[in-house]
Amino acid sequence: MRSYFKTLLTWEVAGQFAKLAMIGVLNTAVYFSLINVLRTLGIELLARTTLAFATATLVSYLFNRKWTFQIKEGWASTRETATFFLINSVAWVMTAAVVLFADERWGPLTRLEENTANVVAAGFVLFPKFVSYRDVVFRSALRKEGRGPFTSSATEQDGSGPDSEGV
Repeated sequence: MRSYFKTLLTWEVAGQFAKLAMIGVLNTAVYFSLINVLRTLGIELLARTTLAFATATLVSYLFNRKWTFQIKEGWASTRETATFFLINSVAWVMTAAVVLFADERWGPLTRLEENTANVVAAGFVLFPKFVSYRDVVFRSALRKEGRGPFTSSATEQDGSGPDSEGV
C-alpha cells in the first residue's frame, strides 16, 4: 500500500493533477454557465444539474485524455469511455446529493447558494476522480505507452516489483 502512495508523489503526477485542476476550472465554467442559463430558462434543479454535469463530463473526458494524461495512441476504447462516464456518474450522484440536500435543508436555494453547494460538491469529488482516472480509466492506455503507476518501470523504481522483498 505504501508503494502505491509513492506513485502519487512524483513530479509527473503533480503535473497531471495540476492539469486536471485546470481542466476542472474549465469544466466548472461550463457547468456553472449551463446551470445558471438553465435556471433562467426555468429548468428544474435536478434536470439542470444533470444536463450541465453531462456536458462538463464530456469536456473533461476529451481534455483529460489528450492533455492531462497525454495519451497519444489512437481512439479510446469503449471500456475506457464507459468507465470514465461511470466514474463521473458516481460523482454526479454525489454532486446532486449535496445540492438537493442543501435545497431540502435550507429551502429553495438562491443562485448564489446553489452555486456554493456545487462548489462544495466539486471539492468532495476532485481527488477521488483524479485517482480513478489515472488508475482505472486511462490505466491500459498509460501502460501501453510505458507510463503510469502500474508499469514495470514504476514498480521497479519504488521497490514493489516482483523481485523486491517488499517494504
